[in-house]
Amino acid sequence: MQLVSDRSEPLPRVLVTGSSRGIGRAIALRLAASGWRVALHFAHDERAAAETLAALGPAASGCYRADLSDPEQAPRLWAAASADGPFDALVNNAGIYIPHGFLEGDEAAFLENYRSIMAVNLESPLRLMRAAAADFAAAGAGRIVNVASRVGFKGEANAATYAASKAALINFTRSLAVELAPKNVQLFGIAPGWVETAMARDGMGERLPEILASLPLGRMASPEDCANATEFFLRPESSYLSGVTLDINGASYFH
Repeated sequence: MQLVSDRSEPLPRVLVTGSSRGIGRAIALRLAASGWRVALHFAHDERAAAETLAALGPAASGCYRADLSDPEQAPRLWAAASADGPFDALVNNAGIYIPHGFLEGDEAAFLENYRSIMAVNLESPLRLMRAAAADFAAAGAGRIVNVASRVGFKGEANAATYAASKAALINFTRSLAVELAPKNVQLFGIAPGWVETAMARDGMGERLPEILASLPLGRMASPEDCANATEFFLRPESSYLSGVTLDINGASYFH
């Protein structure tokens, strides 16, 4: 779908995965405010997706359902969304956090946790990147922003698989930035620490005072903090930063 514009060329179009709520919703709204046509993606919460779609107003450029716990659905999502018009950018935001001690439970429980996290946090983003990068290379330009995590650099007890999935995503971002640079396809990442979202609240339990005490700025990041960084990476001014993953952690961790 192409929106009416008074420009000689259509506004740029972006797909944001996991954009019905939380960080993804904030990214979608921020990009819409910056002149992007935004295609939403959701897995299960149709009501939240509809609310975000309505909030986008005329900047909305489609809403697509896909369960990224099945990586086979990732290239199908890209194909379905691309059928409504070409993209200029992809934001891989969808992710899951399932804490699990490394020695906890039996082998079956460990493998279930591992496979679930890797499917959503790594394999599906990779499948989307392959599809998107092929189209961007053919078009002569394109940008990909991957939402990673502070634990991709730092590690975290009882979340080793989650941390590994984000570390891998960061290093794919770096390596593909090098490999795809000659094709003018640029990759970036953001690495939030604690962010005030439903997923974070589920993971923090009774740790809120401890968490806040560990943050020099005295607060968790907002989804909008993440959205602002993402929007910056989709501006022309950031083009020479390809390969960079930006920390968003309130001065709580440096590497």
